[in-house]
Amino acid sequence: MRLFVLAGEPSGDKLGGALLAGLKSIVPDLDVRGVGGPMMQAQGIESEFPMDELSVMGIAEVLPKYLNLRKRLHQTADAVLEWQPDALLTIDSPDFSLRLAKLVKAKSSICTIQYVAPSVWAWRPKRAGKMAAYVDHVLALLPFEPPYMEYAGMGCDFVGHPVVGEPVATDDEVRAFRASERIEDAPLILVLPGSRKSEIARLSAVFGETMESVLASHASARIVVPAASAVADAVKGAVASWPGQPIVLDPREGPDAAARKRAAFRAADVALAASGTVSLELAASGTPMVVAYNMSWLSWQIMSRLAAVDTVTLVNLVSGDRVVPEFLGPACRAPDIAAALLLLLTDSTARDAQKAAMDVTMERLGRDGEGPGLRAAKAVLGVLKG
Repeated sequence: MRLFVLAGEPSGDKLGGALLAGLKSIVPDLDVRGVGGPMMQAQGIESEFPMDELSVMGIAEVLPKYLNLRKRLHQTADAVLEWQPDALLTIDSPDFSLRLAKLVKAKSSICTIQYVAPSVWAWRPKRAGKMAAYVDHVLALLPFEPPYMEYAGMGCDFVGHPVVGEPVATDDEVRAFRASERIEDAPLILVLPGSRKSEIARLSAVFGETMESVLASHASARIVVPAASAVADAVKGAVASWPGQPIVLDPREGPDAAARKRAAFRAADVALAASGTVSLELAASGTPMVVAYNMSWLSWQIMSRLAAVDTVTLVNLVSGDRVVPEFLGPACRAPDIAAALLLLLTDSTARDAQKAAMDVTMERLGRDGEGPGLRAAKAVLGVLKG
């Protein structure tokens, strides 16, 4: 079996790594090529080019890199067409992935599978109908997505979200983390300003102002900032001027970096997070949160007009509740964000409401079931066996 797999950012690389591990447990002679990061490379992929060249989000942010992205798009399509795999499997990154599938389908009958359904329920709903012309099957992370894909004419399997299979820190690990960082019983605020340099640059100032306001009321609180490897230096530079001497968790430092991050997620009393799948990691740890995000003026004007839902936070969407406060675009202002964090720190009713919604979310995403990577692998085999 020959499979060409493409991921465009760290979250997609993680999905691809788990899927490939699942496939190899069923198909030991799997032959795989593609574009991916360390997780997929550990499963045997030699990336055609560095995956982080595709990690760009936002209309204004893409424009300066358009020519290189276009070059990589055609390079990847040519590689797929030359190799003629049994399937092209693209993971998330819909702006790149769907263009790739379209190019490949125009010149071949190669089966095309998109892992992670584009958020047609959130914005640009007509994408589902258009992609059905060149995408054969979709692997969905969210339980409400298959009907959208099937209505448009594609096959679709809900395979569960990978967050439900990730380990959560124990009570002992939480205590050990607090002790090692000399936090002890102080309030712990987790701050997650994103995994892209553009996000760090755009959010760090307002997040820093927010922390200043929170610490004015809770002077003993400690701030912990987990950073992705690719932006760890940028995060360290950004938080250097923040109050409270933030603790930056750099995944490049020490073999226990992943365990320390898990412990920090569960040890936190509250979290301030950029919009994205990190909200599900917080939900898995039962950590109440506030979500904030900003983007360029042009990106906001376009996306806000195309939005089809009243929330972007996955805990709110999957649970059906609206208990996680959001501050998006022009509403991403430090005084309002700080007020929401302070409410969570002081109001047990608000915290309990979020934790109940988080439990519902994890159950609906497949907690206690078969691992999403293996479920996705079986779905791919089912499509190919037809």
